[in-house]
Amino acid sequence: MIRPLLVIVALVSGIAAYSVKDHPGLEPAPAQEVKRFHSSPNAWSSDEVIAAQQGGDWYGEVRLDRAGDGHYYSAANIGGARVDFMVDTGASVVALTAADARAAGLIWDPSEVSVVGRGASGDVHGVIRRIPQIDVGGIVAHNVDAIVIPHGLDVSLLGQSYLGHVRSVEIRGGQMILSNM
Repeated sequence: MIRPLLVIVALVSGIAAYSVKDHPGLEPAPAQEVKRFHSSPNAWSSDEVIAAQQGGDWYGEVRLDRAGDGHYYSAANIGGARVDFMVDTGASVVALTAADARAAGLIWDPSEVSVVGRGASGDVHGVIRRIPQIDVGGIVAHNVDAIVIPHGLDVSLLGQSYLGHVRSVEIRGGQMILSNM
């Protein structure tokens, strides 16, 4: 009887310790607080979210499968709206389509549109905004710089102004792993 109990205790302790690695001083989360769930932001990819709660904070990672087109996609919550993004590690800032920006509650006047940068095909016209909060699978960033691009952007881009808030971004085995653990 003692032997099975030791195995269960060792398993629970191992799971709890793994969920808070690299956070010195934090107590391990009880195993029942480790959560895994999936969301499907598009037909090509599914996000796997692994999270553990410590007090009021969530520590976890989001695993994005490589899509058929070779890119990584994820859904995010902005102002209560779901926005589907292509993750673009080469983009300096988050770039939103006009429809996604409106859905997220960002407003602008067409007279504000100006040249905000240069892309492969020339000048990029848009409006600079700051997003109060972007939540990707529980990894939350506050006061994120963004550009609303009213014309010519087919999908919103999750760029470095968000990714810079993430503890690590890694590509391994066909997955992109965003982690704040």
